[in-house]
Amino acid sequence: MSDSKYFATTKKGEIHEFKEDLRSLDKSKKKDAVKKVIAAMTVGKDVSMLFPDVVNCMQTDDLELKKLVYLYLINYAKTQPDLAIMGVNTFVKDSQDPNPLIRALAVRTMGCIRVDKITEYLCDPLQRCLKDDDPYVRKTAAVCVAKLYDINPELVEDRGFLDILKDLLADSNPMVVANAVASLAEIQEVSGKDVFQITSQSLFKLLRALNECTEWGQVFILDSLATYQPRDAKDAESIVERVSPRLQHANCAVVLSAVKVIMKQLDLIEDQTLVKTMHKKMAPPLVTLLSAESEIQYVALRNINLIVQKQPQILSHEVKVFFCKYNDPIYVKMEKLEIMIKLASERNIDQVLLEFKEYATEVDVDFVRKAVRAIGRCAVSLERAAERCINVLLELIQTKVNYVVQEAIIVIKDIFRRYPNRYESIIATLCENLDTLDEPEAKASMIWIIGEYAERIDNADELLEQFLEAFPEESSLVQLQLVTATVKLFLKKPTERPQQMIQLVLTYATQETDNPDLRDRAYVYWRLLSTDPEAAKAVVLAEKPVIADNSNSLEPSLLNTLLNNLSTLASVYHKPPEAFVSRTRLAVQRVDELQPTAFEEDVVSISNSDGNAGAAPSGKAESSAPAPDLLGDLLDLGGPAPAAAPAPAPAQTSNGNAGAAGGISDLLGGLGDLDMAGGVAAAPQPARYADPFAAPAPAAAPAPAAAPAVAPLPVLLPADKGKGLTISGQVGRQNGHIVYQLSFHNGSGTPLDGFMIQFNKNSFGLSPAAQNIDVPPLAPGAGGSAVVPLLQNPAMLSPVAANAGLQIAIRNNQQGVFYFNDVLPLTALLTEDGRIESSAFVSSWKTIPDANEANKALPVNLTNVEAVKAKLAAVNIFLMAHKQVPTTNEEVIYLTGRANTVGAPTQLLLELRFSKGTPGIKVFTKSNRPDLAPMLFDALPALLAL
Repeated sequence: MSDSKYFATTKKGEIHEFKEDLRSLDKSKKKDAVKKVIAAMTVGKDVSMLFPDVVNCMQTDDLELKKLVYLYLINYAKTQPDLAIMGVNTFVKDSQDPNPLIRALAVRTMGCIRVDKITEYLCDPLQRCLKDDDPYVRKTAAVCVAKLYDINPELVEDRGFLDILKDLLADSNPMVVANAVASLAEIQEVSGKDVFQITSQSLFKLLRALNECTEWGQVFILDSLATYQPRDAKDAESIVERVSPRLQHANCAVVLSAVKVIMKQLDLIEDQTLVKTMHKKMAPPLVTLLSAESEIQYVALRNINLIVQKQPQILSHEVKVFFCKYNDPIYVKMEKLEIMIKLASERNIDQVLLEFKEYATEVDVDFVRKAVRAIGRCAVSLERAAERCINVLLELIQTKVNYVVQEAIIVIKDIFRRYPNRYESIIATLCENLDTLDEPEAKASMIWIIGEYAERIDNADELLEQFLEAFPEESSLVQLQLVTATVKLFLKKPTERPQQMIQLVLTYATQETDNPDLRDRAYVYWRLLSTDPEAAKAVVLAEKPVIADNSNSLEPSLLNTLLNNLSTLASVYHKPPEAFVSRTRLAVQRVDELQPTAFEEDVVSISNSDGNAGAAPSGKAESSAPAPDLLGDLLDLGGPAPAAAPAPAPAQTSNGNAGAAGGISDLLGGLGDLDMAGGVAAAPQPARYADPFAAPAPAAAPAPAAAPAVAPLPVLLPADKGKGLTISGQVGRQNGHIVYQLSFHNGSGTPLDGFMIQFNKNSFGLSPAAQNIDVPPLAPGAGGSAVVPLLQNPAMLSPVAANAGLQIAIRNNQQGVFYFNDVLPLTALLTEDGRIESSAFVSSWKTIPDANEANKALPVNLTNVEAVKAKLAAVNIFLMAHKQVPTTNEEVIYLTGRANTVGAPTQLLLELRFSKGTPGIKVFTKSNRPDLAPMLFDALPALLAL
């Protein structure tokens, strides 16, 4: 009977039965009990209370039972670290067992148990197994080194495991070599150190092992070869020759990894005959990938898309392979379509267009749209085939299918821009389909065509008038195009009807709309027409730049990055790995390697001089004047900043422009009650819109209302410690980003310029996006302010205990460097997307360990709960629930926020308890970063007080 019987339904008292059976002297009964425990563990039941009884079953000669017990240990050792130490003697004993399977099993299990107390006992068995006579044991031990490095990197380096791994690259067994390569590559990625370099000697050993190891071993070796930089073209040719047989492998990952290596080496090979030969060799394996199931096809197509962007000649003769099949999933069809566009050439365009035309009759609307747009992209890319593409588009327009016609008009607009004054004869056909247009992009495209060729369309004013009837209800895209097209029509045909149309459009766009883009464009056109019609013609009717089809092409730098990551998720997402990896791998450093940088040494020296060495920043008042020996290029910030260019003088409005407008000024005379300033018609200004171009009114304007008082920034560096320079500042949040708001006042007797800033390492990895501070030179007695964008950089994470302190240095060209401390407020870290569902709140609260919970009583009285909710929401702390607790006469508010932390955002969960008759509130909080709790408790009193 199969082992499925152990996955029976739960029954009462089964834990007690398991315990009795595990203590039984009957070996078969004990083995069955362990199988039942593993089955229960597999389906999610908690059987951790059986830990001592299962561990007692370790000492057995039955290999199957030993594997089951080891599996249980790996799962529950973290929850029972003190009991897990019971199995160490058995592990050490099994690592010296005559059976190589047991030796490998023991060292592999010890490596998977991430308990510090066991780690120190792993070293001796691991060292023996790395030099074991059996290759199976050696290859298992090689992987175990990477696991141990992830737990304790110092231990791995001190015991010389890295050197042993490098020696294993010369092992006689290819699987040992492959595992050593995989382990070294993993350690290099985690540590950020250059621990694995392929030399000319190790290159030959890796190439030799490549032919004999398993398919996944080949992937590891090929990926490492992709990072090797050959010495010369001959070296590159040798690698290509040895790797090219892997193109015939049955495993898709091996094929793509081999393609990655070959493409990198081909860039260095000068023999063009060899390059063309390799291009021909790479085509069949890539084509073969498309015969697999749909999911593998999609991955292959995403990789091929990158390859054809770099080297389209590889598959230039294989375009037929990418023709869509009727039963292809839509995601496969879309990728094939994209590749066909990139492979389309004058030689195969007729075949490709025939396919696209066929796809345009499919039932899937999205696919049809993509096919029609593909025809337009081919026309833009291939000049000699443009006419054939247009003929196909016209045939599709004749089908009168609404979405086909609209997509065709959109792409024809692009063709007109690519080939001006060449295919305008088809405009009449397009105008016949105005009534079918109901999508904003299609309407905007048709309006652009009418406005651009208004002089060639007899009834252009009538056509535009059809769209103007529904102007207020149209989307912003259509409205913007209508404003521009109407102005073009007016400039090309300045008759009475266009005059009325432009009056209607500009009046509405400046007075009735809330869209700032539409309003600004209308004002610009109005002033152009009122001031200088000839200038308006030069601007509005200027020759358009020729467009190119690069809508789906990647930037060269990004493309090269993705090609270096072929056969990984990066090549499927078409994003660099750092854009979607959820856990940022931080560089692991030994304690004795954490030498302070020049910046840190100076911070420490200043702190020591004040008697505060090692103390966390306690507030904003602490600061220090610069020491004379620190005035060199301490911050490595370079030389003095160039002096700011003087601001250009404001342009003076001429008063003699009334005659320049000529007849057009007369036509614009009826646009409304316009004020005349120096003969120039000024557009009416809505009360909510400040006109930046308007001339000052002759009469004195009423005094503006007093602006609300803005709280001054806290002083970071007082004048007595800054040689007359006062610096105030605070970390805050603007437009969803963390920024440092700074204010300067020069109380010294000399002008100051060239301000630069740098942060020391801190608990949240904050550092300025740029070292230069965008503040103008400060004359004596003058002040200035700046907003410095801040980034979160893993390299800036502090290795010391977490706190909210920031250590900052600011220098200028005249006074040198100043050091001071600041405190990071929690509100600067809270993001705008902190809301979560109530179910997610409850599950998150349960999954976060209780050790991460913190609470504090605050002397704050909540008198207006609704106002408090609004105040908290303004700093991105959002309400989840508000309820009454009748039994305790308390009110409870549940809140949530999300803090920007390096690697991944941290969810912050809050519970506020209070009674209206009792002073004070109780705050409970949980998060995966316990160091956020003190920052929260510091911020809440000010946020809750009204």
